Amino acid sequence: MSTTFTTTITSMYTVPNPTGYVVGVWFNVSGTDGTYTAKIGGNIEFSPEQGQPGFVPYDQLTQAEVISWIPESDITSAQECVQGQINSLINPPVTSTDTPLPWGA
Repeated sequence: MSTTFTTTITSMYTVPNPTGYVVGVWFNVSGTDGTYTAKIGGNIEFSPEQGQPGFVPYDQLTQAEVISWIPESDITSAQECVQGQINSLINPPVTSTDTPLPWGA
């Protein structure tokens, strides 16, 4: 079964000038294959710039718009990590154990 990924914004940090300018976004990327679920968090920071074209007031932002600010490579990398977590749940890695010596101590 293929994994379905979802990106959600968990928090945003702003500065007062320009009013409500977002300088930090924290997000989660989660994935589920129908049986197993995993997630990883990430963040990205921005530099406030006066008069930036396309500025949207804070109270008019949508989650989809803020997600579009996250570089695709960051989301892809997070999805790969989540997929690795799910793969480890499906096929747990073999771990070694400290086994007593067969000839005694």
